[in-house]
Amino acid sequence: MDDAKEAKEGDAHANRGDEAPLPFRAAVEALRAARLRPQLEIEPVPPPKRLAPFAYALEAAVVDGEQDLADGRLVLLHDPAGHDAWRGTFRLVTLVRAELEPEMAADPLLPEVCWSWLTGALQARGLACGEPSGTVTRAGSHYFGGLSARPAASQIEIRASWTPREGLGGIPDCGGHLAAWSDLLAQVAGLPPAGPGDASVVTLPQRRGPQSR
Repeated sequence: MDDAKEAKEGDAHANRGDEAPLPFRAAVEALRAARLRPQLEIEPVPPPKRLAPFAYALEAAVVDGEQDLADGRLVLLHDPAGHDAWRGTFRLVTLVRAELEPEMAADPLLPEVCWSWLTGALQARGLACGEPSGTVTRAGSHYFGGLSARPAASQIEIRASWTPREGLGGIPDCGGHLAAWSDLLAQVAGLPPAGPGDASVVTLPQRRGPQSR
């Protein structure tokens, strides 16, 4: 995708295009300009249309060669009039998914640990947020009949949303929040921390086999 096409598609993904208020346009530009670790492949996608007057969405995958280790979506919502449930004018919504070893998925503390990865990623970047909420879901798949040769598989899914603190001009640090979200994706995928010597990050053990793309 060349730069002109990418810019055009990105504008189409932001509801109302040029009519969007300055804080939302600035927040979107911060998302576009963020520099992330090379294992992440990220691209804009059409955002949901009914959650807020303005929205912008990204999808990302943690890639190792031709295999996806984890994937997710991050959506930026903006309501200039404010939203009682958000306690602000912006909201970030995410979905993160990855496969796990069945033994790891059976750990009763896994949901709490995965939620702490999200909050810890935000704290490690020095990001303040309000009204966090979400779910951590684990599921198992067992194969039968013509698929019986496949090993059992387990998945983890994190759904969450939070209100980023707004800075000068009512603009949140969306680049920082995207970086924290990418840290979460990498951690769920089992990658080592990006920064050397960061002992505070506990990575997920490698899964049985990454999914082919």
